[in-house]
Amino acid sequence: MRRRALLRALIGGALAAGGVVALAQKPAKVVKISARKFVFQPNALALKRGEPVVLEFTTADVVMGFSAPELKLRADIIPGQVARVPFTPERTGTFDFLCDIFCGDGHEKMTGRIRVT
Repeated sequence: MRRRALLRALIGGALAAGGVVALAQKPAKVVKISARKFVFQPNALALKRGEPVVLEFTTADVVMGFSAPELKLRADIIPGQVARVPFTPERTGTFDFLCDIFCGDGHEKMTGRIRVT
């Protein structure tokens, strides 16, 4: 009987202190990005530190790559498939990304930026 009373007191205290609210997480924001010869659309992303996101890449052209080395993010983008890259930005700043699979003449200009505030 004492255990139940103690358990109720602990649960009640956690609820009163907002413990359940702390367990609820915001759903990840989905950012859709199209990779085409020779551009990412959009090629500028604005994200918030600490907010989870899922980058969803598609292409209709050829196999391409996504690489954001400073954020340690990487994905192959295959025609007809969706490549999902979930992450939570942990630091603020501006970070470059690029296509890291040669996709033709103009490949070197296939870049973008992620700004985390």
